[in-house]
Amino acid sequence: QLVESGGRQIQPGGSLRLSCAASGRDFNRYNMGWFRQTPTKDREFVAHISRDGLSNAYSDAVKGRFTISRDNSKNTLFLQMNNLRPGDTAIYYCAAERGRFYGSEHAREYPYWGQGTQVTVSS
Repeated sequence: QLVESGGRQIQPGGSLRLSCAASGRDFNRYNMGWFRQTPTKDREFVAHISRDGLSNAYSDAVKGRFTISRDNSKNTLFLQMNNLRPGDTAIYYCAAERGRFYGSEHAREYPYWGQGTQVTVSS
């Protein structure tokens, strides 16, 4: 089970840190990803991180502003979001998969999903 938290309304230019808490004992066997979705767009890749936390990737839209990380000792995934823009407004989801060597940019590769947390960037 994956449970996201940390989303809220924030002004442009602000920062937020999202968390995704995973239940179970095998968190370190899963590649993890963050995706986001709005009512007018399909689910969009944000970032992914490998099982050991040493490899990651970002979408062009967030590169340089967002940082994905994980703490395997606490079964938790993070997304640090800086310099937020109105275009970052979305529901943010964490996802898990264990079949690939690294994570994926494609939502269809992830069988496990959280319920999402709303991030709203507006003044």
